[in-house]
Amino acid sequence: MPEKSAPTTRDRIVVVAARLIQRQGYVGTGIKQIAKEAEATLGSVYHFFPGGKEAVAVAAITYSAEEFAELLREALAGEDAPGAAIERCANELAVGLRESGWVDGCPVTAAALETLGTDSEIQRVSAEALRGWEGIVEERLLRAGFGAQDAREVATTVIGALEGAEVTAQVTRSEEPLRVVGRQLARLVGSYGG
Repeated sequence: MPEKSAPTTRDRIVVVAARLIQRQGYVGTGIKQIAKEAEATLGSVYHFFPGGKEAVAVAAITYSAEEFAELLREALAGEDAPGAAIERCANELAVGLRESGWVDGCPVTAAALETLGTDSEIQRVSAEALRGWEGIVEERLLRAGFGAQDAREVATTVIGALEGAEVTAQVTRSEEPLRVVGRQLARLVGSYGG
């Protein structure tokens, strides 16, 4: 089995930026802090990301979006009903949030909310992330026999509810919003026969 190579400097910068944006938001995260925590020079950050902080944030959001997409794919890949899989996903999010001390919310949402009203690359990749997540849920619902319109609309509902519940769980420092939304989404999906 080949050894896994150490992350590149660029990879470290992206992962650190994703975690910092997740915890502090886009506005609260600075380039110098990213460089320091990634054990990189400021020059190397600008070498990999000539567009500065926004370019780093775009890469970090893209990375985080794929992380959550992978969690969704894994949760929805099982043979069980999609409603149960969605509930399990909500419960995993609840546990992860609690274990982080309520700070590791969705970096995509954090950055998107802080850049609302702008025509920024951050808004573009955030919207792309949300649409991608909806697409993962929609595909699973289609495989479960949902009609095209129902699958699309329920997928939008699932992602919107999970994102809102995650913010509510952070603010209230409680797993309950995610657990309740998970149960209700499972009922909703089950009401379609899925």
